[in-house]
Amino acid sequence: MKRLPLLPTLIVAAACATMIALGIWQLQRARWKDGLLRDYAAAQAQPPIAYPTVPYPKDLPLFRKSEALCLEVTGWRAVAGRSADGTSGWSHLAQCRTGAEGPGITVDAGWSARPDNPQWTGGPVSGIIGADGQSVIRLVSAAPLAPGLKASAPPALDDIPNNHFAYAIQWFFFAGVAALIYALALRRRSRASG
Repeated sequence: MKRLPLLPTLIVAAACATMIALGIWQLQRARWKDGLLRDYAAAQAQPPIAYPTVPYPKDLPLFRKSEALCLEVTGWRAVAGRSADGTSGWSHLAQCRTGAEGPGITVDAGWSARPDNPQWTGGPVSGIIGADGQSVIRLVSAAPLAPGLKASAPPALDDIPNNHFAYAIQWFFFAGVAALIYALALRRRSRASG
């Protein structure tokens, strides 16, 4: 029996080991995500909390009911969003001053088909805490806060991707294919030199 070529064998073995490790990591992430989704589902049934002025990124109160007071709207941004009935359009996010105690809050004031800023200057808001790419979290109002707006779709568990198991299968498949291709290459090499 011929000796295996050292460098190619080491490279393929290292690549396969890396892909297997990535598959195992994705399985661990899948277990973590399942637990997180269970926590979020349970949060929906819990009583309202005061809106956090400085959210802790590793323990966000997503899907919790909350209330806050927007003393003054300091700015607007419109982002792609859905209405409560599922129609695509624009969610209108108000940057609100809440007092001298912190950075303020982001309020989803409602949905419309156009990105124009609504006429809302602030007031009490109650709704559900959702994720926000710019402000970390936002308070999605349960009711539209200005004329011409409809309620935005509340945060939904279905919007959180949970495809780690599929990624794990993919990494294991890649490792198997790499090992198979290398084994076939070695077999062909053995036949050619035999």
